[in-house]
Amino acid sequence: MKWKRPLAWIAGAAVAAGIGGFVFAAAGFAPIAASSGHWAVTDWFLHFAMRRAVKTQSLGVAIPPDVSLDDRALVLRGAGHYESGCAPCHGTPTTQPSVVVRQMTPKPPHLPPHIPSWEPEHLFWIVKHGVKFTAMPAWPALHREDEVWAMVAFLRRLPDLSEAEYRALAAGDAGSGNRLRSHDDPIGAVVAESCARCHGAEGLGRGAGAFPKLAGQTEPYLLASLRAYAAGERHSGFMEPVAAMLDDAALQRLAAYYAAMPAGAAEATAAGDRALGERIATRGIPERGVPACVQCHGPKEAPRAAVYPSLAGQYADYITVQLDAFANGTRGGTPFAHIMRSIAERLEPAERGAVAAYYSALAP
Repeated sequence: MKWKRPLAWIAGAAVAAGIGGFVFAAAGFAPIAASSGHWAVTDWFLHFAMRRAVKTQSLGVAIPPDVSLDDRALVLRGAGHYESGCAPCHGTPTTQPSVVVRQMTPKPPHLPPHIPSWEPEHLFWIVKHGVKFTAMPAWPALHREDEVWAMVAFLRRLPDLSEAEYRALAAGDAGSGNRLRSHDDPIGAVVAESCARCHGAEGLGRGAGAFPKLAGQTEPYLLASLRAYAAGERHSGFMEPVAAMLDDAALQRLAAYYAAMPAGAAEATAAGDRALGERIATRGIPERGVPACVQCHGPKEAPRAAVYPSLAGQYADYITVQLDAFANGTRGGTPFAHIMRSIAERLEPAERGAVAAYYSALAP
């Protein structure tokens, strides 16, 4: 047949091209140097393929019904991480990526002008999964989609921010780090550079629920939590990278630093059925195997184990997020986390919110 000869030529050419490509690579001639950059056509094709892949593979992504990307607390959570984890490569509203980053191939884009070309679902997919053959990593805790949506919430705000607005969101009261840096103990610099941006120099958190209050928690609990983050046993794309960079001595000093801070005031404005929350906290739900929360988390007259956190006066939004993460199995934690996991999954969402509202209104 006439078509067989052309087909044989095509097959032969394909085999020859494959062999030629292998010989080219085996001989070490492939242009892998980052300094050589990409040809314009190569750069176009790679970006075209990436954009098409993101738009296709994000088709199943939907903004959860309980997530508002305009929620200031969600924006704050994303802002704190962007400053330390993203800005060095992607810049800020008025600063470009670092000179080292600009020598990469491909070069990470200066993000503010590019964000409007992506839908929230696209941004979610990129932040969660990363992009192969670039410096863009996947999210360190893939199952913590609540954190990924926080990043999306902030990224949507990024293009419209002035530098002052950006600093207010991303740094908060971390400027008090000048005072901390003057301390003889070098842990003050760690607090100033990494911790105060989200938790505040005084450990009271920022944004009324964006971040937890650390002040007044026991040193054993804080240290156990930091160690769990550092070991990858408590899952958070925000906290794991920070804790993993510190040695155990630094973790101990951090725990002692925040444990020594005075606890803040109660939050009496959280939505939720506080009466229901009080019943669950003080009596539990025996028919469902839910014990009373006060046995481990207080308040009660008898002493309680120092490895459990105090919940009185903690932000309701933070408690709710943690209970939800326990319930869906995405949180992890200290060696005692399995206890909370079995309890949280037996509570309805409204009940978890009620417990959070009750505890947030209690004086620490």
